[in-house]
Amino acid sequence: MMAKPLIDMQTWFDLQQLYADYASAVDSGQWQLWPEFFTEDCIYKLQPRENHERGFQLATLFFTSKGMLKDRAYGISETIFHDPYYQRHVVGAPIVKKVENGRIYSEANYAVFRTKLDKESTVYNVGRYLDTIVQTPEGFKFAERLCVYDSEMIPNSIIYPI
Repeated sequence: MMAKPLIDMQTWFDLQQLYADYASAVDSGQWQLWPEFFTEDCIYKLQPRENHERGFQLATLFFTSKGMLKDRAYGISETIFHDPYYQRHVVGAPIVKKVENGRIYSEANYAVFRTKLDKESTVYNVGRYLDTIVQTPEGFKFAERLCVYDSEMIPNSIIYPI
């Protein structure tokens, strides 16, 4: 017996569009777009898989509001000095895990490739998104985005959003 779908086709399309638009925004280098994918009281966390699976709170990046995301976006473009690079996200189709109290809980695999201006492209970060998504007057937004990356090692530092 087939399971009843958790969401309708329009919601599925809108969810797919959110994931695609997010990847496009963070790959474009227009950092001011990034915070607009989140609610005001959002959580954005980048955490190694080992810490996540053990229930440890330690994260590489941990922001608890849209204001903090805006501050990070400003820092990327105005104050952080680093060797510039391009990044490109490849994101799998999101899997809706549950829908409850107006929230969609979904998961999607991702791979981020990095290209430095004078070097070849390399695999930069691979993992999965664990997301809580809500409907707002402006469309779907992330209330929480947990980026759980598979490797315990990261190259130098994470500057741009995953």
